[in-house]
Amino acid sequence: QLSEDVEHVSENPTEEREGEMEVHEDSSSVILPDGELGTTTPSLRFSKTCLKNVFSVILLFIYLLLMAVAVFLVYQTISDFREKLKHPVMSVTYKEVSLYDAPGIAFYPGKAQLLSCKHHYYDHIPPLINPGHPGDIECTTQRINYTDPFTNQTMKYALVVQGPREVKKRELVFLQFHLNETDQDFSAIDYLLFSSFQEFVSSPKKAKFMKDCESSYSSWKFSAGFRTWVKMSLVKTKEEDGSETVEFKQETSVVNYIDQRTKPRSDQLFFVVFEWKDPFIQTVQDIITANPWNMIALLCGIFLALFKAADFAKLSVKWMIKIRRRHLKRTCQVTDHIS
Repeated sequence: QLSEDVEHVSENPTEEREGEMEVHEDSSSVILPDGELGTTTPSLRFSKTCLKNVFSVILLFIYLLLMAVAVFLVYQTISDFREKLKHPVMSVTYKEVSLYDAPGIAFYPGKAQLLSCKHHYYDHIPPLINPGHPGDIECTTQRINYTDPFTNQTMKYALVVQGPREVKKRELVFLQFHLNETDQDFSAIDYLLFSSFQEFVSSPKKAKFMKDCESSYSSWKFSAGFRTWVKMSLVKTKEEDGSETVEFKQETSVVNYIDQRTKPRSDQLFFVVFEWKDPFIQTVQDIITANPWNMIALLCGIFLALFKAADFAKLSVKWMIKIRRRHLKRTCQVTDHIS
């Protein structure tokens, strides 16, 4: 068989050479395009893949930065909420009224005597006809004795007078006291204000009521020889346990009284006026500005953003790994083809 083949080859040397030339021509015509593809297309593909990888890495770092910002916002929100819980804000509201509940005015005159008491309107106080002499007492008054709440030994005498009610008509109460003689260098009468004269009248234990008032409210003084004008405003304070306390704020103005009596007198005269300052009741309460529902909604939004960012980062990493594998696979294919 070998000899036959050799003979066959020797018999057709020209055909074999022509076949070889044709094969070489065909192979050269096929290799050339492959060579051109190897020099151009892989480099373009590599540059696009590199840009995609760089862009993915930049996006990943951006979302990691956003996640860090979200975590910081969560921490800051919780810290602010705890701080607001510890430090409530004082809220002040004003309610306009046309009538006040008549306050009680408790006087501690000592040896002084009430000469007159009248209700006037529109700040009009007519001149006194007989100053220093008993006049009309048109006010509702109550007299009471009780023990001092701070010592529990001293008996105190109080004269309780019903205060003004009609703030729109600018109602005022004008009182005149007289003290015959005193052994002090100056003379003054103590008084205190409490929120409701009607509560005092209807109270079954008036002595205890007055002791509680003296323990809760501040006391003031007005001096002899002057007309003291007291303008009151009411402040209600709501405590954390839901209870409500009432106190008065005052603006006082003092005018000298010119005694025009003919004979020189050693006695002392006291004049005092009580009037409402304005028709607004001031309500003060502590409020917590931190709303738990707002904080919960904010935290939910932040956590959703965190989960979304984590999901995107996970998909970005998977996509980068997939692109890397494709690139390696293509590189291996090109290398195998070249080899």
